Amino acid sequence: MRNQWTSYLYGIIKVSISGRGTERFLNECVREKIVVWKVKRTSKETMSFFVSLKDVHALRKVVRNHDCSCKFERRIGMPFFVKRTYRNSGFVIGLLAFLLVIFALSNMIWGIKIEGATPETEHLIKKELSRIGVKTGKLQFFVDNPDEIQKSLTDNINQITWVGVELTGTTYHLKVVEKNQPEETEKVSPRHIIAEKEATIAKMFVEQGQPMTTLHEHVKKGQILVSGLIGKEDEQQQVAAKAEIFGETWYKSTITIPLKTSFQVFTGENKVKHHIKVGSLNIPVWGFGKPEYGEYEVEDDVRYLKFLNFTLPIAYSKDIYREKEEVSRDYSVEQAKEAALDRGKKDIEKNLDEKEQVIGEKILHETTENGKVKLTVLYQVLENIVKTTPIVQGD
Repeated sequence: MRNQWTSYLYGIIKVSISGRGTERFLNECVREKIVVWKVKRTSKETMSFFVSLKDVHALRKVVRNHDCSCKFERRIGMPFFVKRTYRNSGFVIGLLAFLLVIFALSNMIWGIKIEGATPETEHLIKKELSRIGVKTGKLQFFVDNPDEIQKSLTDNINQITWVGVELTGTTYHLKVVEKNQPEETEKVSPRHIIAEKEATIAKMFVEQGQPMTTLHEHVKKGQILVSGLIGKEDEQQQVAAKAEIFGETWYKSTITIPLKTSFQVFTGENKVKHHIKVGSLNIPVWGFGKPEYGEYEVEDDVRYLKFLNFTLPIAYSKDIYREKEEVSRDYSVEQAKEAALDRGKKDIEKNLDEKEQVIGEKILHETTENGKVKLTVLYQVLENIVKTTPIVQGD
Protein backbone atom coordinates (compact mmCIF):
# COMPACT_ATOMS: atom_id res chain seq x y z
CA MET A 1 0.00 0.00 0.00
CA ARG A 2 1.36 3.42 -0.96
CA ASN A 3 2.08 6.06 1.63
CA GLN A 4 -0.73 8.53 1.00
CA TRP A 5 0.94 11.40 2.87
CA THR A 6 4.19 11.04 0.91
CA SER A 7 2.29 10.87 -2.36
CA TYR A 8 0.26 13.94 -1.45
CA LEU A 9 3.45 15.83 -0.63
CA TYR A 10 5.03 15.17 -4.04
CA GLY A 11 1.80 15.44 -6.05
CA ILE A 12 -0.73 12.97 -7.48
CA ILE A 13 -2.48 12.93 -10.85
CA LYS A 14 -5.59 10.99 -11.78
CA VAL A 15 -5.17 9.68 -15.33
CA SER A 16 -7.87 8.40 -17.71
CA ILE A 17 -6.89 6.35 -20.82
CA SER A 18 -9.22 5.23 -23.56
CA GLY A 19 -8.80 3.29 -26.76
CA ARG A 20 -7.54 -0.13 -27.75
CA GLY A 21 -4.91 -1.96 -25.76
CA THR A 22 -5.40 -0.32 -22.39
CA GLU A 23 -4.16 -3.51 -20.66
CA ARG A 24 -0.97 -3.48 -22.72
CA PHE A 25 -0.54 0.17 -21.82
CA LEU A 26 -0.65 -0.64 -18.09
CA ASN A 27 1.73 -3.57 -18.51
CA GLU A 28 4.32 -1.35 -20.19
CA CYS A 29 3.90 1.19 -17.36
CA VAL A 30 4.85 -1.56 -14.90
CA ARG A 31 7.88 -2.54 -17.06
CA GLU A 32 9.00 1.10 -17.08
CA LYS A 33 8.68 1.12 -13.26
CA ILE A 34 5.86 3.63 -13.31
CA VAL A 35 3.84 3.00 -10.16
CA VAL A 36 0.07 3.13 -10.70
CA TRP A 37 -2.66 2.46 -8.16
CA LYS A 38 -6.41 2.43 -7.79
CA VAL A 39 -6.83 1.11 -11.33
CA LYS A 40 -10.49 1.10 -12.27
CA ARG A 41 -12.29 0.33 -15.53
CA THR A 42 -14.94 2.97 -16.15
CA SER A 43 -16.18 1.64 -19.51
CA LYS A 44 -15.32 -1.01 -22.08
CA GLU A 45 -12.40 0.96 -23.54
CA THR A 46 -11.67 3.37 -20.71
CA MET A 47 -9.65 2.95 -17.51
CA SER A 48 -8.60 5.34 -14.78
CA PHE A 49 -5.74 5.21 -12.29
CA PHE A 50 -3.49 7.38 -10.16
CA VAL A 51 0.16 8.14 -10.80
CA SER A 52 2.79 10.26 -9.03
CA LEU A 53 3.69 13.65 -10.52
CA LYS A 54 7.34 12.60 -10.86
CA ASP A 55 6.32 9.73 -13.19
CA VAL A 56 4.32 11.93 -15.60
CA HIS A 57 7.29 12.46 -17.97
CA ALA A 58 7.85 8.68 -18.29
CA LEU A 59 4.09 8.17 -18.72
CA ARG A 60 4.05 10.51 -21.75
CA LYS A 61 6.71 8.38 -23.45
CA VAL A 62 4.60 5.26 -22.94
CA VAL A 63 1.53 7.03 -24.38
CA ARG A 64 3.42 7.75 -27.67
CA ASN A 65 3.98 4.02 -28.22
CA HIS A 66 0.31 3.04 -27.90
CA ASP A 67 -2.89 3.73 -29.77
CA CYS A 68 -4.53 5.22 -26.66
CA SER A 69 -5.58 8.67 -25.68
CA CYS A 70 -4.52 9.94 -22.27
CA LYS A 71 -6.26 12.58 -20.21
CA PHE A 72 -5.27 14.12 -16.89
CA GLU A 73 -8.51 14.43 -14.94
CA ARG A 74 -7.43 15.64 -11.49
CA ARG A 75 -4.33 17.16 -9.97
CA ILE A 76 -3.94 16.57 -6.22
CA GLY A 77 -1.20 17.39 -3.75
CA MET A 78 1.08 20.06 -2.39
CA PRO A 79 2.71 21.26 -5.65
CA PHE A 80 -0.69 22.01 -7.19
CA PHE A 81 -1.94 23.62 -3.98
CA VAL A 82 1.11 25.91 -3.94
CA LYS A 83 0.54 26.79 -7.59
CA ARG A 84 -3.12 27.65 -6.99
CA THR A 85 -2.12 29.64 -3.93
CA TYR A 86 0.41 31.60 -5.96
CA ARG A 87 -2.25 32.45 -8.54
CA ASN A 88 -4.47 33.73 -5.71
CA SER A 89 -1.61 35.23 -3.68
CA GLY A 90 -3.45 38.47 -2.99
CA PHE A 91 -6.31 36.66 -1.27
CA VAL A 92 -3.96 34.35 0.64
CA ILE A 93 -1.75 37.21 1.84
CA GLY A 94 -4.83 39.15 2.94
CA LEU A 95 -6.17 36.14 4.85
CA LEU A 96 -2.84 35.49 6.55
CA ALA A 97 -2.48 39.17 7.43
CA PHE A 98 -6.00 39.19 8.88
CA LEU A 99 -5.31 36.11 11.02
CA LEU A 100 -1.98 37.55 12.13
CA VAL A 101 -3.61 40.83 13.20
CA ILE A 102 -6.38 39.00 15.08
CA PHE A 103 -3.79 36.78 16.76
CA ALA A 104 -1.67 39.80 17.79
CA LEU A 105 -4.71 41.69 19.09
CA SER A 106 -5.80 38.62 21.09
CA ASN A 107 -2.44 38.56 22.87
CA MET A 108 -2.20 42.28 23.64
CA ILE A 109 -3.05 44.08 26.85
CA TRP A 110 -6.29 45.98 26.24
CA GLY A 111 -7.29 46.95 29.74
CA ILE A 112 -6.00 47.45 33.29
CA LYS A 113 -8.69 47.56 36.00
CA ILE A 114 -7.78 48.55 39.56
CA GLU A 115 -10.21 47.93 42.43
CA GLY A 116 -10.02 49.02 46.06
CA ALA A 117 -7.52 51.89 45.65
CA THR A 118 -7.91 55.62 46.22
CA PRO A 119 -7.25 57.90 43.22
CA GLU A 120 -3.80 58.80 44.61
CA THR A 121 -2.78 55.17 45.11
CA GLU A 122 -4.26 54.21 41.73
CA HIS A 123 -2.06 56.84 40.08
CA LEU A 124 1.04 55.41 41.80
CA ILE A 125 0.09 51.88 40.72
CA LYS A 126 -0.38 52.92 37.08
CA LYS A 127 2.96 54.74 37.19
CA GLU A 128 4.73 51.65 38.52
CA LEU A 129 2.98 49.39 35.98
CA SER A 130 4.15 51.69 33.18
CA ARG A 131 7.71 51.56 34.54
CA ILE A 132 7.83 47.75 34.39
CA GLY A 133 6.21 47.69 30.93
CA VAL A 134 2.62 46.70 31.79
CA LYS A 135 0.54 49.07 29.69
CA THR A 136 -2.25 49.01 27.13
CA GLY A 137 -1.18 47.95 23.65
CA LYS A 138 1.81 45.83 24.67
CA LEU A 139 2.05 42.11 23.88
CA GLN A 140 1.58 39.89 26.90
CA PHE A 141 4.68 37.83 26.02
CA PHE A 142 6.94 40.83 26.70
CA VAL A 143 5.68 41.63 30.22
CA ASP A 144 6.29 39.89 33.56
CA ASN A 145 3.92 37.21 34.78
CA PRO A 146 1.26 38.19 37.38
CA ASP A 147 3.34 36.94 40.35
CA GLU A 148 6.31 39.14 39.39
CA ILE A 149 4.01 42.14 38.78
CA GLN A 150 2.45 41.61 42.22
CA LYS A 151 5.89 41.48 43.90
CA SER A 152 7.08 44.63 42.11
CA LEU A 153 3.99 46.61 43.15
CA THR A 154 4.16 45.44 46.78
CA ASP A 155 7.89 46.20 47.07
CA ASN A 156 7.83 49.65 45.46
CA ILE A 157 4.54 51.19 46.64
CA ASN A 158 4.41 51.85 50.37
CA GLN A 159 0.72 52.78 50.35
CA ILE A 160 -0.47 49.21 49.70
CA THR A 161 -0.45 46.21 52.00
CA TRP A 162 -1.42 43.61 49.41
CA VAL A 163 -2.35 43.52 45.73
CA GLY A 164 -3.77 40.63 43.74
CA VAL A 165 -2.97 40.51 40.01
CA GLU A 166 -4.99 38.36 37.61
CA LEU A 167 -4.92 38.24 33.81
CA THR A 168 -8.35 37.53 32.35
CA GLY A 169 -8.37 37.44 28.57
CA THR A 170 -6.71 40.69 27.51
CA THR A 171 -7.33 42.60 30.76
CA TYR A 172 -5.32 42.77 33.97
CA HIS A 173 -7.47 42.92 37.12
CA LEU A 174 -5.80 44.33 40.24
CA LYS A 175 -7.42 44.12 43.68
CA VAL A 176 -5.72 46.42 46.18
CA VAL A 177 -5.66 46.52 49.98
CA GLU A 178 -4.27 49.85 51.21
CA LYS A 179 -2.46 50.62 54.43
CA ASN A 180 -4.09 52.78 57.10
CA GLN A 181 -7.62 52.33 55.88
CA PRO A 182 -9.81 55.15 57.23
CA GLU A 183 -11.62 54.03 60.32
CA GLU A 184 -15.35 54.30 60.33
CA THR A 185 -16.65 56.78 62.87
CA GLU A 186 -18.44 55.00 65.64
CA LYS A 187 -20.57 56.08 68.52
CA VAL A 188 -18.66 55.35 71.71
CA SER A 189 -20.47 54.76 74.98
CA PRO A 190 -19.01 56.03 78.29
CA ARG A 191 -15.95 54.07 79.24
CA HIS A 192 -12.76 53.86 81.31
CA ILE A 193 -9.27 53.19 79.99
CA ILE A 194 -7.46 50.41 81.85
CA ALA A 195 -4.02 48.84 81.56
CA GLU A 196 -3.95 45.89 79.16
CA LYS A 197 -0.87 44.50 80.91
CA GLU A 198 1.57 45.23 83.71
CA ALA A 199 3.89 48.11 82.77
CA THR A 200 5.66 51.32 83.80
CA ILE A 201 4.10 54.43 82.25
CA ALA A 202 6.55 56.01 79.77
CA LYS A 203 4.36 58.26 77.60
CA MET A 204 0.90 59.60 78.33
CA PHE A 205 -1.46 61.92 76.44
CA VAL A 206 -5.06 62.20 77.71
CA GLU A 207 -7.54 63.70 75.25
CA GLN A 208 -10.70 63.07 77.26
CA GLY A 209 -11.31 61.77 80.76
CA GLN A 210 -9.73 62.01 84.24
CA PRO A 211 -6.09 60.76 84.51
CA MET A 212 -5.71 58.26 87.38
CA THR A 213 -1.95 57.68 87.03
CA THR A 214 1.25 59.59 86.26
CA LEU A 215 4.47 59.10 84.27
CA HIS A 216 6.96 56.49 85.53
CA GLU A 217 4.28 54.93 87.73
CA HIS A 218 4.13 51.15 87.81
CA VAL A 219 0.63 49.88 86.96
CA LYS A 220 -0.93 46.44 87.11
CA LYS A 221 -3.08 44.67 84.52
CA GLY A 222 -6.68 45.94 84.71
CA GLN A 223 -5.83 49.09 86.66
CA ILE A 224 -7.80 52.22 85.63
CA LEU A 225 -5.47 54.65 83.84
CA VAL A 226 -8.04 57.23 82.70
CA SER A 227 -11.48 57.45 84.25
CA GLY A 228 -14.59 58.18 82.20
CA LEU A 229 -16.14 59.99 85.17
CA ILE A 230 -15.36 63.72 85.23
CA GLY A 231 -16.49 66.60 87.49
CA LYS A 232 -17.23 66.82 91.18
CA GLU A 233 -18.35 63.74 93.07
CA ASP A 234 -21.94 64.94 93.39
CA GLU A 235 -22.08 66.20 89.78
CA GLN A 236 -20.06 63.60 87.86
CA GLN A 237 -20.60 63.12 84.14
CA GLN A 238 -19.89 59.97 82.14
CA VAL A 239 -17.72 60.37 79.04
CA ALA A 240 -15.85 58.08 76.67
CA ALA A 241 -12.28 58.27 77.96
CA LYS A 242 -9.75 58.75 75.18
CA ALA A 243 -5.96 58.70 75.59
CA GLU A 244 -2.67 57.48 74.14
CA ILE A 245 -0.58 55.73 76.79
CA PHE A 246 2.65 53.85 76.23
CA GLY A 247 4.28 51.76 78.90
CA GLU A 248 7.51 49.82 79.33
CA THR A 249 6.75 46.11 79.35
CA TRP A 250 8.95 43.02 79.49
CA TYR A 251 9.11 39.85 77.41
CA LYS A 252 11.11 36.78 78.28
CA SER A 253 12.45 34.76 75.35
CA THR A 254 14.64 31.67 75.01
CA ILE A 255 16.69 31.49 71.79
CA THR A 256 19.00 28.71 70.61
CA ILE A 257 21.60 29.26 67.86
CA PRO A 258 23.88 26.47 66.50
CA LEU A 259 27.55 27.40 66.14
CA LYS A 260 27.72 25.61 62.77
CA THR A 261 24.91 25.75 60.24
CA SER A 262 24.56 24.39 56.69
CA PHE A 263 22.08 25.83 54.22
CA GLN A 264 21.58 26.19 50.48
CA VAL A 265 21.92 29.44 48.52
CA PHE A 266 21.69 30.41 44.84
CA THR A 267 25.06 31.00 43.16
CA GLY A 268 23.69 33.41 40.57
CA GLU A 269 24.39 30.99 37.69
CA ASN A 270 21.42 29.87 35.61
CA LYS A 271 20.54 28.16 32.36
CA VAL A 272 17.41 29.02 30.37
CA LYS A 273 15.57 26.58 28.13
CA HIS A 274 12.86 27.66 25.68
CA HIS A 275 10.10 25.32 24.50
CA ILE A 276 6.98 25.35 22.38
CA LYS A 277 4.20 23.27 23.93
CA VAL A 278 1.56 21.81 21.64
CA GLY A 279 -0.90 19.90 23.78
CA SER A 280 1.20 17.40 25.75
CA LEU A 281 4.08 17.64 23.25
CA ASN A 282 7.07 19.71 24.41
CA ILE A 283 9.27 20.90 21.53
CA PRO A 284 12.71 22.32 22.50
CA VAL A 285 13.58 25.58 20.72
CA TRP A 286 16.68 26.89 22.45
CA GLY A 287 18.91 25.90 25.36
CA PHE A 288 19.54 22.22 24.72
CA GLY A 289 21.21 19.75 27.05
CA LYS A 290 21.02 19.26 30.77
CA PRO A 291 22.42 21.94 33.10
CA GLU A 292 25.86 21.07 34.43
CA TYR A 293 24.88 21.86 38.01
CA GLY A 294 25.09 19.52 40.96
CA GLU A 295 21.95 20.96 42.53
CA TYR A 296 19.46 23.35 41.03
CA GLU A 297 15.93 24.66 41.25
CA VAL A 298 13.64 24.96 38.23
CA GLU A 299 11.41 27.99 37.70
CA ASP A 300 8.99 27.71 34.79
CA ASP A 301 7.00 30.39 32.99
CA VAL A 302 4.28 29.19 30.59
CA ARG A 303 2.39 31.62 28.32
CA TYR A 304 -0.54 30.19 26.31
CA LEU A 305 -1.48 31.73 22.98
CA LYS A 306 -4.95 33.20 22.60
CA PHE A 307 -7.17 33.70 19.60
CA LEU A 308 -10.19 35.94 20.20
CA ASN A 309 -11.77 34.55 23.41
CA PHE A 310 -10.17 31.12 23.06
CA THR A 311 -7.01 29.87 24.72
CA LEU A 312 -5.14 27.73 22.20
CA PRO A 313 -3.41 24.48 23.23
CA ILE A 314 -0.15 26.11 22.13
CA ALA A 315 2.16 27.79 24.60
CA TYR A 316 5.61 29.29 24.92
CA SER A 317 7.47 27.89 27.91
CA LYS A 318 10.64 29.20 29.55
CA ASP A 319 12.40 27.03 32.14
CA ILE A 320 15.08 28.67 34.28
CA TYR A 321 17.50 26.31 36.00
CA ARG A 322 19.11 28.15 38.95
CA GLU A 323 22.23 26.62 40.45
CA LYS A 324 22.28 26.03 44.21
CA GLU A 325 25.12 25.17 46.52
CA GLU A 326 25.44 24.22 50.15
CA VAL A 327 27.15 26.78 52.36
CA SER A 328 28.44 26.26 55.88
CA ARG A 329 28.32 29.11 58.37
CA ASP A 330 30.49 29.01 61.48
CA TYR A 331 29.79 31.30 64.43
CA SER A 332 32.02 32.13 67.34
CA VAL A 333 30.28 32.17 70.71
CA GLU A 334 30.07 35.98 70.64
CA GLN A 335 28.68 36.00 67.08
CA ALA A 336 26.09 33.36 68.06
CA LYS A 337 25.03 35.53 71.03
CA GLU A 338 24.57 38.56 68.75
CA ALA A 339 22.57 36.48 66.26
CA ALA A 340 20.38 35.10 69.07
CA LEU A 341 19.68 38.56 70.49
CA ASP A 342 18.81 39.86 67.00
CA ARG A 343 16.50 36.92 66.26
CA GLY A 344 14.67 37.33 69.56
CA LYS A 345 14.25 41.06 68.95
CA LYS A 346 12.84 40.46 65.45
CA ASP A 347 10.40 37.82 66.76
CA ILE A 348 8.97 40.38 69.21
CA GLU A 349 8.88 43.19 66.62
CA LYS A 350 6.65 41.07 64.39
CA ASN A 351 3.79 41.66 66.84
CA LEU A 352 4.39 45.40 67.33
CA ASP A 353 2.93 48.28 65.34
CA GLU A 354 4.82 51.26 63.90
CA LYS A 355 4.84 53.28 67.13
CA GLU A 356 5.93 50.40 69.35
CA GLN A 357 9.57 49.28 69.68
CA VAL A 358 12.09 47.20 71.59
CA ILE A 359 14.13 49.63 73.73
CA GLY A 360 16.36 47.31 75.76
CA GLU A 361 17.51 43.77 76.46
CA LYS A 362 19.11 41.85 79.31
CA ILE A 363 20.61 38.36 79.20
CA LEU A 364 19.30 36.36 82.17
CA HIS A 365 20.97 33.03 81.44
CA GLU A 366 23.53 31.75 78.93
CA THR A 367 24.76 28.22 78.14
CA THR A 368 26.99 26.69 75.45
CA GLU A 369 26.69 22.94 74.90
CA ASN A 370 26.39 20.39 72.08
CA GLY A 371 27.58 23.00 69.58
CA LYS A 372 24.76 25.43 70.43
CA VAL A 373 24.44 28.71 72.28
CA LYS A 374 21.26 29.05 74.35
CA LEU A 375 20.18 32.42 75.75
CA THR A 376 17.34 33.42 78.04
CA VAL A 377 16.74 37.13 77.39
CA LEU A 378 14.46 39.75 78.96
CA TYR A 379 13.43 42.33 76.34
CA GLN A 380 12.21 45.78 77.37
CA VAL A 381 9.46 47.02 75.04
CA LEU A 382 7.70 50.35 74.67
CA GLU A 383 4.12 49.56 73.61
CA ASN A 384 0.57 50.80 73.74
CA ILE A 385 -1.09 49.43 76.92
CA VAL A 386 -4.52 51.06 76.42
CA LYS A 387 -7.61 48.90 76.82
CA THR A 388 -11.16 50.20 77.21
CA THR A 389 -13.92 48.95 79.47
CA PRO A 390 -17.52 50.29 79.66
CA ILE A 391 -18.70 52.17 82.73
CA VAL A 392 -21.23 50.14 84.65
CA GLN A 393 -23.67 51.40 87.25
CA GLY A 394 -21.98 51.78 90.61
CA ASP A 395 -18.51 52.79 89.34
